[in-house]
Amino acid sequence: MSELRLTARQTADFELLANGGFAPVEGFQGHAAWETVTESMRLPDSRPWPIPVTLPSETGEVGETLTLIGHEGTRLGTLVVEEVYERDLQREAQQVYRTTDDSHPGVAALYREGSRTLAGPIQADALPSHIDAVAPYVMTPDQTRAAFAERGWSTVVGFQTRNPIHRAHEYLTKAALEIVDGLFIHPIVGETKDDDIPAGTRMRCYEVLIEHYYPAERVLLGINPAAMRYAGPREAIFHALVRANYGCTHFIVGRDHAGVGDWYGTYDAQKIFEEFEPGELGIEPLRFEHAFWCKISGGMATTKTSPSGPEDRVFLSGTKVREMLGRGERPPQEFTRPEVADVLIDAYAGEPAPV
Repeated sequence: MSELRLTARQTADFELLANGGFAPVEGFQGHAAWETVTESMRLPDSRPWPIPVTLPSETGEVGETLTLIGHEGTRLGTLVVEEVYERDLQREAQQVYRTTDDSHPGVAALYREGSRTLAGPIQADALPSHIDAVAPYVMTPDQTRAAFAERGWSTVVGFQTRNPIHRAHEYLTKAALEIVDGLFIHPIVGETKDDDIPAGTRMRCYEVLIEHYYPAERVLLGINPAAMRYAGPREAIFHALVRANYGCTHFIVGRDHAGVGDWYGTYDAQKIFEEFEPGELGIEPLRFEHAFWCKISGGMATTKTSPSGPEDRVFLSGTKVREMLGRGERPPQEFTRPEVADVLIDAYAGEPAPV
């Protein structure tokens, strides 16, 4: 039996196929599914699905059973190759990312994969291993649903992030928490851009923030093993469907969700939800305005709640925090809580995060 070593993204996709996070998708998709997902954000049976889950490979033939090895070395299971086909990479780029420009990180990653693609069902014998900082928070959708039920939560809002939670994020999650039973902080820990803050550092930031600034009985921290696509609007739908599989009833969609650079409009990721019928996605999006620190009120606000003008607003972003840390500057309280700033400063200085 031949072995196929998966990339980091393919390993992440395998885990979500295996644990039910990508339901109803159960294996790497064939050409018919690639076609309908790429063109209409739907599976061949018309159920919503916005981004193809594919397995590009230069090896493997129809009828062959391949042993799949995760990028981190775990022997994960097998794939029975039912189909080999060529993807139109430019077409996929235009439809999914809205551009064919390879300066977009998602498009660049797509082009690097190549067009030859394997498809077929997987047999999972194990799930990928994760670094120590992440491992305690690995939960399958069945496990998170059980955890929500144990806490008595009938409504749960999911929060997607690939950054430490800064003050704007904290404001949005707490506003959402006012209308549901529980908050599921569910950061992506799969492959991200090189300049994103590493998962281990981010997990420590989430831990100290929850410890000091959230009611522990109303928050659960878990990880989403997915790789970031940076597909903006389509990835917002992708993230929502995954969180529905994990048991969330609501999902926060803020400014430029899953965006990168200036590729998408500020609220494009909110508008795309209007392309689906109410209830069709199995989860309710909570759309939030761009939050900022209001100098007049001395707290977080949006244009809906603040009388301030532009000169009295401090806008926050993960990019700005990373830029400040790169210059050796401590993010101010308007950007991030001091405990989180301590973790980030130590990480950027090469020191261990405080215990």
